[in-house]
Amino acid sequence: MEKHQIVFADRVIEFFIERKNVKNVNLNIKPNMTIMISASEKVPLSFIYDFVKSKGGWILKNVNSFEQVQPYKQSEREYVSGESYKYLGKQYRLRLEITTEEERVKYYRGFIVLMVKDPNNYARKAKLMDEWYRDKAIKTFEESLDKQYSLVQKYGIHKPRIDLRTMKARWGSALIDSNTILLNSELIKAPKYCIDYVVLHELIHFQYNDHKDGFYNMLYLLMPDWEKRKAMLDEEIVREL
Repeated sequence: MEKHQIVFADRVIEFFIERKNVKNVNLNIKPNMTIMISASEKVPLSFIYDFVKSKGGWILKNVNSFEQVQPYKQSEREYVSGESYKYLGKQYRLRLEITTEEERVKYYRGFIVLMVKDPNNYARKAKLMDEWYRDKAIKTFEESLDKQYSLVQKYGIHKPRIDLRTMKARWGSALIDSNTILLNSELIKAPKYCIDYVVLHELIHFQYNDHKDGFYNMLYLLMPDWEKRKAMLDEEIVREL
């Protein structure tokens, strides 16, 4: 089976193609939300891509339905003092504090401080931490985009906007049609030089929407050490997420 993807309504749809001796192109969404396409060897890949796009609305509707009935997985996090959290490539200890004022998260003297009124309200603690990470991610990713865009602006690339999403298998994706770079929100846990690599990688896709020689020639030119940065992401950061 081969893994492929298309972009539909600013959403990345990933699917697997299984070549079988069948007359029609068949589409099946499994309960775990894996999208399967079966087709004979004679069916061109371009036809399959067009077929999946034509079913894009139906696919997203059914994937959303399956998401709502996925079994709940209890987080290993308890959001208590002493837990370790990764932020921009470094590990920080959490300090839980009770407050009668505004509930918030702050970085203070080498700790991530979670200030709440009810230390037993797990959902509230999780929400505050998620919001803190997202706010930091938006600010950091925008700064990275400004810096990396200065390298590609002379090639006539229009500056895209940044959007965030939690993705299981990708750090980023260039949505050419909507001039958007979609970044994995978990990327905020990586060092800034790794974030810069992902942002530049996706920016170059607005010039070369593939991974052929032109793409890599431009990447080597603008970031000669990109392979080291990618290795850090793939080998070190992923293991700790």
